[in-house]
Amino acid sequence: MLWITAEEALSLLGTKPQTLYANVSRGRIRAKADPADPRRSLYQADDVKRLAERHAGRRQSAAVAADAIRWGDPVLPTAISTISGGQLFYRGRDAVELCGHATLEEVAALLWDTESVHVAAGGAGQGESTRMSAAFAGLAARVMGDLPALHRKPFILRAEAADVLSTAAMALAPWPERLPLHERLAFGWRRPDAAEPIRKALVLAAEHELNVSAFAARVTASSGAALSAAALSGLATLTGPRHGGAWISVTTLVEKAASVGVREAIRGMLSSEGVVRPFGHRLYPHGDPRARALMASFEAPQLYGLLAEAGEDLLGEPINIDFALAALAATFELPEDAPLVIFALSRTAGWLAHAMEQVESGHLIRPRARYAGPGGDSGV
Repeated sequence: MLWITAEEALSLLGTKPQTLYANVSRGRIRAKADPADPRRSLYQADDVKRLAERHAGRRQSAAVAADAIRWGDPVLPTAISTISGGQLFYRGRDAVELCGHATLEEVAALLWDTESVHVAAGGAGQGESTRMSAAFAGLAARVMGDLPALHRKPFILRAEAADVLSTAAMALAPWPERLPLHERLAFGWRRPDAAEPIRKALVLAAEHELNVSAFAARVTASSGAALSAAALSGLATLTGPRHGGAWISVTTLVEKAASVGVREAIRGMLSSEGVVRPFGHRLYPHGDPRARALMASFEAPQLYGLLAEAGEDLLGEPINIDFALAALAATFELPEDAPLVIFALSRTAGWLAHAMEQVESGHLIRPRARYAGPGGDSGV
């Protein structure tokens, strides 16, 4: 694997240093610390060349097809959500506007294209297990007993989806009374003053087009598996640091900033990991509107504000939803895994919407592979 200097990368890309750092932050170009000088970074040559060719318009159709599944053009039609003009829409409704008044249950009804969604109350203490572990166990316990989703009436699927969401809620937001999910979370964490920001967070994180967890849920649903299996597939993707685990990098960055300062913390993470995940989003070149809306609903600790300013200055990228969720948890002193719990509960509504849409399409998701092993065609 060939690594090149910043000067070489900039020469190939024909861009300014800030654009190079932004592409690293977005995950388009891998970077690592220079062994000869830890203050400098090296950049993965293949990543730089690929991006340079894309900008130059010299990509062949086979390469386009091969890359389409990696932040390429949408591979599946959907009426559930879209990102357009730097805004997120749920079935044509602006998600930021919805977060001003809607609950997650109301958003689920919108995403599922049904009149209303009722989530059952209940759930006991988790004992030694975490809320996420309980959610995995609850969904897994259903999978073999639930009916396959194929060839069932839409109203039956929506009723089952509400039951699946209830299973997730009993683990992630256990509460004995039927209250809105944001209140169940806030009261369960003994932070009633956090209810409104949590409500906004649940609405803003409910759905996000064909992200990795939604795609996983759709693949599972396309096989005809039960809706609980599709939700379980989505939940499994959240264990990855590049999706549901992205909030952890915010905590790491804050801890580092407290000891060495915000600018040095950002530089250190960029040098050591090659990416600063709390900043930027490929689909929002001018900033993540979800993060802006959520951060406006509470006054974050000063260190978070300083980090947000420094990150945008150094990387050219505003904060994203992962940063905002971590800031929410820090502001109200929620449990360490609160960002993940909020995200998982919220996104379950979106996974179920995608699963039902995929089932109703009747299509099996089965892309072809481009063989690159021994004896194969070495061309693209």
